[in-house]
Amino acid sequence: MPMKSARQIFLCGMVAAAVMAVAPSVRTQVQITGEPGSPSATTTIDGKQLPPPPMKFGGVIKESVSDSTPWWPPRVVPPKGAPNIVLIMTDDQGYGISSTFGGVIPTPALDRIAKSGLRYTQFHSTALCSPTRAALITGRNHHSVGFGVVGELATGYPGYDSVIEPDKATIAEILKENGYATSWFGKEHNTPTYQYSLAGPYDQWPSGMGFEYFYGFMGGETDQWTPYLFKDHTQITPWVGHPGYNLTTDMADEAVKYLHSMNAVAPDKPFFLYYVPGGTHSPHQPTKEWIDKIHAMHLFDNGWEKLRETIFENQKKLGVIPADTQLTAWPDGQAEFGGAKLPRWDSLSPIQKKLCVRQAEVFAAYAAYTDYEIGRVIQEVQDQGKLDNTLVIYICGDNGTSPEGTLEGTYNTLTAYNGILKLPEALQLLHYEDWGSDKTYPHMAVGWTWAFDTPFKWTKQVASHFGGTRQGMAISWPGHITDAGAIRTQFHHVIDIVPTILEATGIKAPDLVNGIPQKPIEGVSMAYTFDPAAAGPNVPSKHETQYFEMVGNRAIYHDGWIAATTPPSAPWLLGATMPPLGNYKWELYNVAKDYSENNDLAAQQPDKLKEMQALFLTEAAKYQVFPLDNSGFVRVLAPKPSTTAGKTEFTYTGVNAGIPFGNAPGILDKDYTITAEITVPKGGAEGMIVTMGGRFGGYGLFLQKGKPIFAYNLLDMERFRWEGGIGGRIGEDFFGRALAPGKHTLVFDFKYDGPGPGKGGTGVFTVDGRELAKKTIAHTIPLIMTVDETFDIGLDTGTGVDESYKLPFRFTGTIDKLTFKLGRSQMTAAEQRAIEEKLILATD
Repeated sequence: MPMKSARQIFLCGMVAAAVMAVAPSVRTQVQITGEPGSPSATTTIDGKQLPPPPMKFGGVIKESVSDSTPWWPPRVVPPKGAPNIVLIMTDDQGYGISSTFGGVIPTPALDRIAKSGLRYTQFHSTALCSPTRAALITGRNHHSVGFGVVGELATGYPGYDSVIEPDKATIAEILKENGYATSWFGKEHNTPTYQYSLAGPYDQWPSGMGFEYFYGFMGGETDQWTPYLFKDHTQITPWVGHPGYNLTTDMADEAVKYLHSMNAVAPDKPFFLYYVPGGTHSPHQPTKEWIDKIHAMHLFDNGWEKLRETIFENQKKLGVIPADTQLTAWPDGQAEFGGAKLPRWDSLSPIQKKLCVRQAEVFAAYAAYTDYEIGRVIQEVQDQGKLDNTLVIYICGDNGTSPEGTLEGTYNTLTAYNGILKLPEALQLLHYEDWGSDKTYPHMAVGWTWAFDTPFKWTKQVASHFGGTRQGMAISWPGHITDAGAIRTQFHHVIDIVPTILEATGIKAPDLVNGIPQKPIEGVSMAYTFDPAAAGPNVPSKHETQYFEMVGNRAIYHDGWIAATTPPSAPWLLGATMPPLGNYKWELYNVAKDYSENNDLAAQQPDKLKEMQALFLTEAAKYQVFPLDNSGFVRVLAPKPSTTAGKTEFTYTGVNAGIPFGNAPGILDKDYTITAEITVPKGGAEGMIVTMGGRFGGYGLFLQKGKPIFAYNLLDMERFRWEGGIGGRIGEDFFGRALAPGKHTLVFDFKYDGPGPGKGGTGVFTVDGRELAKKTIAHTIPLIMTVDETFDIGLDTGTGVDESYKLPFRFTGTIDKLTFKLGRSQMTAAEQRAIEEKLILATD
């Protein structure tokens, strides 16, 4: 190595002096790369304060530049040898889904990580989507970071407000400030629903949580064919002009492109890639190619009980459950299931079996398709030669498999969300061939759900039992995990991922982030399990205690024991009345000996149960779990911060698309009047004036071939149109004709037949003061019109409310003024709560 010049020695001294000037608690150690003081200089920080305090100028400034010396602040880099991080998590997948953990669905990407690393057989989630995700990226319990329930059901308590406070910085924020490139691809279910709009604020978006790049969808789910998709803060529509588009492939394409670009511009900069696809949350929408592949395998022809037995045997062969594990009972109305009952396969009719097999095939195709695209992202890392220094964490599911598809399954999940738990068989059969396509928004029957959570009881939403919280997980890190293909049995939780990443990278949890003192990380590192000495069933876990709670269902784990409440109602029975929280029955299991929670010891060991119950109360008080609340989806109606809260009149002009449904006029369960003042140019006009929702539920006011139309879509079960035609009440000079050039006023006035949800009403459509059409309908959408479509003025950005027009169906006239006037909600507080108890829309 050549000797340093006097000037170089002087500059190094200046850098060192600048470092020493920093407060001792945040003193840095400087590593110089390239010319000292040049733009290539780097520094490794101790990370107690993020971002690190600015350094004093390390050059020399004189009157003349010729006598001065420039200096650049060093850029921060992670500790030497810190690995890249790829954190993957799929959606709504229980322990028995993947081939890696005994399932029948092929998941070669997860198999690959398991074979080159470790499989974990006692890893846990929170039982619901956004709570698990908040815990995953913060290293803190879900109530601690405001996600005691999904964001859509947020209420005004610290443990439930869906706000990740700045004293709980995410792993992305920590890694970014330590020199990592950070990105998020896929589902973004941690921004409060009332902050989706361009009005922000953006502190709870990925960019405000430390992610420098975001490509994904907002909310809990989205149509994979026409997703509610964002690139950073901008809504995008890449499917337009691309027939066959599917987000599952597009997202992998974008992640591969991102990694490729990063490697070109900064090949030595480590990256943190957070990859969380929508699969397999409903809607189940794989490509036809994948449906055909799975159909040819005939995996589900023998029904859900046989599937369960097959998975159970596979699990034993793979060693991912202990050899003495017992398969829990099928719910036939027993007390241990709160009286819940699932139909036996043999009780179904041939048509029901045909439909149910199709549902499972589409779901399995979606799972296999999702894993395949994940494999492409992992392969890109290998193709760059970086897999050997990459920590890959692949979690199969953010909770157990979803029971939200009803006992029979549905071609449109929005029907279930609105309490319609049974659809006519003929209507279901109409969608047999296109199940999973862009013509459906489907979910499967609960029998499959239960089977895919083998060997455990219960499902997603149920935090008290492992069917809702046990996830298959594999971790690989070549060179650091030497017993590749081995199994780890230690009890761990999703909050343990952040401390594991920090230990692997050599980065400390910060004391200050953006000037705010940080709350302690609540998880424990799993890095000790990377040692071969951690193999075997008797090696203790460093995660000794963990509470679980979701919508009143509770559990507490401690040192091999778990106490759990018996769910008083199955999550797929939306009409059940919940008991007082103090009246729940409790169960007790020694899971160190009873892996599947099959043998309830509560009656035999009452003192142990009391001890565990007391521990739950202690942990719940520590982590913001109180107040407990066992009301379910009724909380979607709870008041939330909003820029439009309390408004009864909305006025718009011109084109304005992409307004989130939470910021739009809410027309459900009330009277409303829509008035559109428009100008038709010479030659006529057509196109969408205003719409909300689309193919699976919503409304639209538009001109078609110049003729005014109001369309209402009742959850893709029935559609209604108000337009000129037989029965119209205007003169022949106007009847059925296109609007002439000039100004016109279109008014749709709807009178609701309340009180209560989902009632019918009468709509009167007038044009320029003359009645065009009047129609009475028996039912309206009671609770949720859309999940992922927006309120659009002047065009339609998602799917159409009917098939009569093609998107984006831009309005070719001018919208001078658009006004919504809303009546009062025709549901009292008691009636709103009754939605939870009686959320059934009559379909007679």
